Amino acid sequence: MAPLKDNSVTDEKTYHNRRAFIKQSLRLGVGLSFALKAPWSLAEGVEGGDFDLISQSKYGGDLELHSYKEITNYNNFYEFGTGKRDPAKNAHTLKPKPWHISVSGECENKGEFDLEDFIAPYQLEERIYRLRCVEAWSMVIPWVGVPLAAVLKTFKPTSKAKYVVFKTLLDSEQMPGQKRPILDWPYLEGLTIGEAMNPLSILSVGLYGKVLPNQNGAPIRLIVPWKYGFKSIKSIVSIHFQANQPLNTWQAQAPSEYGFYANVNPDVDHPRWSQASERVIGRGGFFSPEKRQTELFNGYQEEVSHLYDGLDLARNF
Repeated sequence: MAPLKDNSVTDEKTYHNRRAFIKQSLRLGVGLSFALKAPWSLAEGVEGGDFDLISQSKYGGDLELHSYKEITNYNNFYEFGTGKRDPAKNAHTLKPKPWHISVSGECENKGEFDLEDFIAPYQLEERIYRLRCVEAWSMVIPWVGVPLAAVLKTFKPTSKAKYVVFKTLLDSEQMPGQKRPILDWPYLEGLTIGEAMNPLSILSVGLYGKVLPNQNGAPIRLIVPWKYGFKSIKSIVSIHFQANQPLNTWQAQAPSEYGFYANVNPDVDHPRWSQASERVIGRGGFFSPEKRQTELFNGYQEEVSHLYDGLDLARNF
């Protein structure tokens, strides 16, 4: 799928008006039909690319959104280059259709599934989350996706499934950055089963009401909003349930800098910079960018702090 052009995307004013209408309708009890166009059917082109209607979640309504252009032109995706602008330039080589996801390990329902079958049973919803990266920058994104827990439960993980491991596509022709040994490809990430089943965790297939652009992790990626961005693995082709804690890609690459948990924590600095504050992308000037104080768990303490009861968050970073 080629990157979407700005003029092919629903303009932000229309988008916000539509969101306001949906919220008002819900408040008034007006029945809305959430019949949805399957996102994967739009991979061949932009025309008609909006989802019809997307269920509104309770998350992030008070946050100021970044623009579609900002979100799709400032990315970490080393499979397409190490620069923040590289993915938008290079990700056109990715072919997000057809797409298959394998499920294996400590679960009853294993197999390989077409993306259509993988996502189709679930209600798509919009969740506005702040993406907080370990490089101390952030942006606010209206993700479209489905609850991760709902998907995982269909595979009936066993009592031995303590961790969930995700894997990115390994294909150096589609992802030319994999031709360089920057990381040990393919990219791997993992969560505890409790983190994976938390209501905040989602599998995203879109943003701003459009199918997910290649540079943002098409056609399906993980979003874990209380963790640093590298945990939200992109272009997922495999989900594996296992008993033992996995060794994730960045954790293997630099264990003193990237821990397994990667919870946003202003009191735990990266060895080379402070994490007490974050630069808000696109806000302020070049020499005086807007900054905000970093919040523990990215502001989701109430929803996730119980997952780490008794855990030393400085040692288990």
